[in-house]
Amino acid sequence: MRFALIDRIVELEPGVRIKAIKSLTMAEEYLGDHFPNFPVMPGVLMLEAITQAGAWLVRVSEDFAHSMVLLKQANNVKYAQFVEPGQILTVTVEIQKIGDGEVRLKGLGTVNGRLTVGARITLACYNLADSDPQHAETDAATIRDLRGQLALIYQPQVAVEPTSTVS
Repeated sequence: MRFALIDRIVELEPGVRIKAIKSLTMAEEYLGDHFPNFPVMPGVLMLEAITQAGAWLVRVSEDFAHSMVLLKQANNVKYAQFVEPGQILTVTVEIQKIGDGEVRLKGLGTVNGRLTVGARITLACYNLADSDPQHAETDAATIRDLRGQLALIYQPQVAVEPTSTVS
């Protein structure tokens, strides 16, 4: 993927939901063209942020069972507000239904609690080796790479038990 639209995963409940953020800065390559005098995040990239967050949720929920988790369908996509440089897009995605080779999800994007985008998406989940066994190593390498990417964007806080002192 050319654009990584998830900077950090802040909450993750495997099989249930994910909350992730994208901090929009003027360094984003696409802002130079969209639009030069009024830079805003393109709507299709807001939808892609929902898709990427949903893909991370599916991968973790299935323990990276599939090398490919891709957008199959987007329904009820609604845009409500622009996302401008300096703002943080918070994306929340919840699993609605897990089927054979696909997962249906509901996603929302907000800035400061205000809705920017909402959608229902379906992600297709498969391995390249499903259609050609010669691609098994490609699947394994892709999954290793994805696990490495996850380690960069998701660092769960470990609860520390307070130590007691005996006097």
